[in-house]
Amino acid sequence: MAGNVDQGRAGRALDAANFFLADVRDGLGPYLAVYLLTEQHWGEARIGLVMSIGTLAGIVAQTPAGALVDATRAKRLVTAVAAITVTIASLAVPLFPSFLPVVISQSVAHAAAVVFPPAIAAVSLGIFGHTAFTRRIGRNETFNHAGNAVAAGLAGLSACWFGPTVVFYLLGAMAVASLASILAIPEEAIDHDLARGLHNTGTGGQHDQPSGVDVLLTCRPLLIFAICVVLFHLSNAAMLPLVGQKLALQDKNMGTSLMSACIVAAQLVMVPFAMLVGARADRWGHKRFFLAALLILPIRGALYTLSDNPFWLVGVQLLDGVGAGIFGAIFPVIVADLMRNAGRFNVALGAVITAQSIGAALSTTLAGFVVVGAGYSAAFITLGAVAAIGAVICLLALPETRQTANRSPRPQGKTVASASAIAAE
Repeated sequence: MAGNVDQGRAGRALDAANFFLADVRDGLGPYLAVYLLTEQHWGEARIGLVMSIGTLAGIVAQTPAGALVDATRAKRLVTAVAAITVTIASLAVPLFPSFLPVVISQSVAHAAAVVFPPAIAAVSLGIFGHTAFTRRIGRNETFNHAGNAVAAGLAGLSACWFGPTVVFYLLGAMAVASLASILAIPEEAIDHDLARGLHNTGTGGQHDQPSGVDVLLTCRPLLIFAICVVLFHLSNAAMLPLVGQKLALQDKNMGTSLMSACIVAAQLVMVPFAMLVGARADRWGHKRFFLAALLILPIRGALYTLSDNPFWLVGVQLLDGVGAGIFGAIFPVIVADLMRNAGRFNVALGAVITAQSIGAALSTTLAGFVVVGAGYSAAFITLGAVAAIGAVICLLALPETRQTANRSPRPQGKTVASASAIAAE
């Protein structure tokens, strides 16, 4: 890590990048469902299909994106290009609102957006190192959620006067600010070997060599974690769009504003929980936090079925802030634990996010068809049951990874992933 570089300046630029990328990295997100339902009069199943196809494009691109971040030393440029691509693709939706153009634009947006998580995590690791990584990821997520809350609040207020299409203009403004923030991160502050999970363990500046990519398939704890991540997002991804659809059906004119209220409520709760993970996860255990994120989802799904009152739905959405706030901050930390000194952190992170995307893609399709066949309550119960299965697998099969966080680097030439050691214990 470049010791002569002002980490404070790099950290502040990274704070700003996380804040402004919050709106860009998710593209239109749940607002797309509201826009297509209320403005274009699409059916729920068709909306779910479009969102799933877009997510599938992200699945195809995710692991290669992680490998690209591992390989490139132009991480800032890659992130900036991805931000521009997502914005252009999203702004095309109101111009070409028929089925095929929306499918294409959302596929492009999802494929580009998958660059952000591994790139931001890699830059954070390359600047701050393993010792401060948990705290830095917690800070990243804090600014990310704060950015989401501000953007959602602005979208909700603006939609009252200008309608649902205002979210497209807001996305463009956030994209410009995110580009400035990304380019403000000093290039010389990033240690690109450390950014992929390697240590400088030798003399004369020599680095360990990366393990083979096959470590992803032979690391049992990583595979178990990926399964749990699939189930988390299979449960979680469709819940907010379903809530948005219920709110929009009750009051078309207020659908976008009520969706913004849900997002703001959740994001405000995510901030302290992301901070909690950054401050306490290394002491309390990484697995415990991940298990708590899984257990929140069955509770949330059940509570959604009790009332259609908008205030109740927004209130229950606070639980999304607990689960998603914990998950967003803890999952890069667990991957970093498992890939410590393997040199495959970013491709492993990309692979886990691929698993996340698979769950999200299946979630919206599953929920759409359950809603059509059995109603919204049945969909929420189904999604909650999926998360309960994930919690059982996590409890019984996933080892605690925190123990690797403070291990000394292995001698040069012995770069075996720490996950292999965990699996053997």
